[in-house]
Amino acid sequence: MKQVNQVKNASAFVKDSAHRSSHDKHLWDARMRRDKTAAAIPEWEEMRELASAIKKHTLSNLDTYLERFEENATRNGIHVHWARDAEEHNRIVYDIFQQHGVKTITKGKSMLHEECGLREYLAERGIDLAEADLGERIQQLDGQRPSHIVMPAIHKLREDVAELFAEKLGSDPHNDDPHYLNKVMRNDMRKRFVKADAGMSGVNFLLAETGGFVVCTNEGNADISANVPPLYVASAGIEKMIPGPEQLPLFIRLLSRSALGFAITQYTSHYHGPAEGQELHLVLVDNGRTDRLASETWEVLKCIRCSACFNTCPVFRRSGGLSYEATYAGPIGIVLEPSYDLHRYAQLPYACTHCGSCGNVCPVKIPIPDYVFHWRKEVVEQKEDLLSHRYEMLAGSKALASEKLVEAGEKFTLAALKHTPHALMASRFNPWAKAHEMPAAPEKTFRQWYREQQKS
Repeated sequence: MKQVNQVKNASAFVKDSAHRSSHDKHLWDARMRRDKTAAAIPEWEEMRELASAIKKHTLSNLDTYLERFEENATRNGIHVHWARDAEEHNRIVYDIFQQHGVKTITKGKSMLHEECGLREYLAERGIDLAEADLGERIQQLDGQRPSHIVMPAIHKLREDVAELFAEKLGSDPHNDDPHYLNKVMRNDMRKRFVKADAGMSGVNFLLAETGGFVVCTNEGNADISANVPPLYVASAGIEKMIPGPEQLPLFIRLLSRSALGFAITQYTSHYHGPAEGQELHLVLVDNGRTDRLASETWEVLKCIRCSACFNTCPVFRRSGGLSYEATYAGPIGIVLEPSYDLHRYAQLPYACTHCGSCGNVCPVKIPIPDYVFHWRKEVVEQKEDLLSHRYEMLAGSKALASEKLVEAGEKFTLAALKHTPHALMASRFNPWAKAHEMPAAPEKTFRQWYREQQKS
């Protein structure tokens, strides 16, 4: 499989000023709300430090906590399954549905399901699965993956959704009022909720001490999927574990504030066993997590999927999530996806300006900026870097190792800046000129100026 070229993929989105500007604005607004709500809590940095320590402790003792969780969950009446990888997860889920004659499902938002390709797997086997989250449903109807962890369709404009709903759901293509579009979605999904043979969701937190789990949403769709059908199947990555209820409030306080700048998610639902007359299954998924736990970048498993790093990242905000061609985009994606497939995602660690903002906003203090350098090093050492980059670095290293070559290069560049016609400098041959006016060339290089100052 060829490497993902995030720069090339993003080019159309970058050129589309309406979509790019809207995307940038909405995400930056979320970042600003996050800063405002964080500033209102004096102990915010202490909370981040504590959350990081709790996740480190839990991950360092994950085997013990997983066994404790399974014991308590089973005692609660939850059927616990273990999946080594995405294929086994999908097979377990399908087998459960086959045993119960399931043909229709409604499903709450889950990045793990996206990671495993569950929707496509079930569709190939004749099971109709409808995403219950508004953004996820929009993306499903459009045949696209989510572009953002918390706001899956944030890259779209209202008129995009109006046209899509008109084509797929028969609504008015000229009415892009958000209330109307929500009503169209609601009317379509209500019929599906009532008829669904089973419901599914992801999991935000696993509680080892009680054997329960917590699902956080802003629309309540996961609650309907979990409580209306007679069968409920949840899936969780094993890294979602925390010791118990005592630690949960800290993460709840951090999650929504980091994600959207709001005090709490609208629905924080606790499941500690099946409802009356219902059967509840939970699939615990590894899919490379234990390998990651043994690696240098193991702290990436602390991630609580808040997307704060997405909202602050200048590259993500201006290029859109679909350009990454990955389940996890943005800063967390560029340090996570290479661990799944280094060849395919070798270029993603270069989709970074090294501003460090992602590390500053992460509620569990994942050292994302450090991991960017780690994966760039891995890409080069494994010879997965672009051949052109390799030759550029080779030439650069030789040139920069020689003071004479550097000085000669400075003089040549300055002469070129002074004598190249402005029309050529501002042409399409200079990508910088597409959005910038080239500054006037200085009279002398800094080295020349410095030597003159030393003599005077």
